Amino acid sequence: MTARPDVAILTNARLVLSDHVVESGWLAMQDGQIAAFGEGRAPERGEDMGGDIVMPGLIELHTDHLEAHYMPRPKVYWNPVSAVVSYDGQLATSGITTVLDSLRVWREDATDDSDGEAVLLANAISAAREAGLLRADHYLHLRCEVPMPGVVNEAASLFARDDVRLASLMDHTPGQRQFRDEDKLRTYYRGKNAGMSEADLDKMFASRIAYQHEFGARNYRALVELAQRQQTPLASHDDTTLDHVEQAIADGIAIAEFPTTIEAAAALHQAGIRVMMGAPNLVRGGSHSGNVATADLAREGLLDILSSDYVPSSLLAAAVTMPSLVDGIDLASAVRTVTKTPAEAVGFTDRGEIAPGKRADLIRVHVAHDVPAVRAVWRAGERVA
Repeated sequence: MTARPDVAILTNARLVLSDHVVESGWLAMQDGQIAAFGEGRAPERGEDMGGDIVMPGLIELHTDHLEAHYMPRPKVYWNPVSAVVSYDGQLATSGITTVLDSLRVWREDATDDSDGEAVLLANAISAAREAGLLRADHYLHLRCEVPMPGVVNEAASLFARDDVRLASLMDHTPGQRQFRDEDKLRTYYRGKNAGMSEADLDKMFASRIAYQHEFGARNYRALVELAQRQQTPLASHDDTTLDHVEQAIADGIAIAEFPTTIEAAAALHQAGIRVMMGAPNLVRGGSHSGNVATADLAREGLLDILSSDYVPSSLLAAAVTMPSLVDGIDLASAVRTVTKTPAEAVGFTDRGEIAPGKRADLIRVHVAHDVPAVRAVWRAGERVA
């Protein structure tokens, strides 16, 4: 390779490819793409990575962490564009170079939350993107709470956007799916809304159950039709029973988010639906809702994609530590769950692996005391963190 000023070379790196790890290698970036890579000494001088890991930038399909930046305290609302920029910085320094921002498309009475702000936050993301304020590449994931009365109209106003890449069909009605154990749901809401009494919770739960009976089936069909009309990939959510799996198969679901039982996960995986689980679940050693553990699905070969969900740094931590937690999974396999496989699931063909011609979305990772730290981030060959 002949040295050129527009070529950036990384040397002395542990390269994580899609199917194996090059323990000592080099990589060249040019015009925003990966130009070449190899083992051993680089053909030209470059930036010494000091033996650190160099891997594809992480691809996050489900994180609702933006809302915590927009509303950092109950009833305290931040400037939405400023909130997006702050959130984006946290993602980038966690190694995430492509993100589907999960926006809640519903409103709920009696909760101190940022529900129903999907349009405002989507517009803030667009404004930040157009102003060149973002480090990561941002798209939208519409989280649709199926039984809510206004969810179809709110979703319809968003589905036509060209940055929508995924929509999930959720139903958190007490007594089913993630919250089959109603006490778990009460604990969840007490943590979010400390002022809610048991009577308040009783009223909310009764309302949720009534909404499900009145609107659930009708809204579900309308949302599926909206997504299919826009050719937007669909995700199911908290599949628990084989009936849930059959419904997912019938509706052409692409991704199953957080199945709650190993039986459901096995049936989904067998049907070719990619199974997504929470990285916090893996890092913590289990589900905070008492459902199936991510590590158990990984041991059974049923885990396809990891999501950071509510802790951005957990995505990298889970990928790096999974080989020590699950026999038979090496670093390359673990990294695929946060790069190549999620990219493929939502139609990104230009990123997610170290290969010539792919986008130079890369991260440098140093690991000490089993904790990974992001030392550098490149998006399309440009250093952004």
